[in-house]
Amino acid sequence: MAAWTAPPRKEFDMTAPAIPFALTRPAHIGQVHLVVSDLPRISDFYRKTIGLQPIETSPSGEVLGAGGQPLLTLTTEKDAARAPRNTAGLFHTAFLVPSRQELARWLAHAGENDVALDGASDHLVSEALYLSDPEGNGIEIYRDRAPEEWAYHEDGTIEMATRRLNLQELHASAPKGDWNGMADGTAIGHIHLQVGDILQADAFYRDVLGLKIMARYPGASFFASGGYHHHVAANIWNSRGAGVRQPNMTGLAGYTIRFNEQAALDTALAALDAQEIATTKTAEGWSLEDPWGIGLTLSA
Repeated sequence: MAAWTAPPRKEFDMTAPAIPFALTRPAHIGQVHLVVSDLPRISDFYRKTIGLQPIETSPSGEVLGAGGQPLLTLTTEKDAARAPRNTAGLFHTAFLVPSRQELARWLAHAGENDVALDGASDHLVSEALYLSDPEGNGIEIYRDRAPEEWAYHEDGTIEMATRRLNLQELHASAPKGDWNGMADGTAIGHIHLQVGDILQADAFYRDVLGLKIMARYPGASFFASGGYHHHVAANIWNSRGAGVRQPNMTGLAGYTIRFNEQAALDTALAALDAQEIATTKTAEGWSLEDPWGIGLTLSA
């Protein structure tokens, strides 16, 4: 195993407030869009339990975020059917908080409000808490260790694991005082998908979109840009053999990959064209669907 030094964040003004390493890479995750059955209930959950703030609201949807940055779009449709657990779509949306202190602060808030966790793990590169919203959409809340603390293999892949997180110690480290929601600087660090086939996911996310496989677990691949541990993950743990999503399902409607480097976006668009994968130019970027019908927007 070889030590790895993180590339400098030269594409950003480092005199500004610290930007998460995940967002300084050539590409990163922007917003996530969920279709829900009960908009008021799910909105209330993401506001009060997760700690997001409203940015835009309408009778059929809203945009929530942190520090004025939009992170999550919720919309509702009258005929939307609850997606079965084995359907391709969302495994979890991962909210990256700025520090371990903020992770501890959120855990203390969860404890005070009897929020049920689905799990908690130390992944070596990060510490993570897991839960689900009232309609079963998975959520991860995590903080990254500094990239200088990560261990990289000689082929550039990263050392990750799933170890027990000491919740008692993390909770005890929480600062005293009122919790006022997600801190400024919170971002979508990554998105974890349920897919029907891992080789097909590799062919799309690695060979077409240009992300590198940073780690593999049995039944899962972890993809990233610029040496991050993962911006996108895909697994078949619940969804082996799943086909294309139906258009009237709840759950993950789509998400955005934002490109900090035009060359990386141009390469992805050229690969999509070569594979004859249809894209549509919109005000937000280039929209398309992955092999399982999950909406995806590539944004400059």
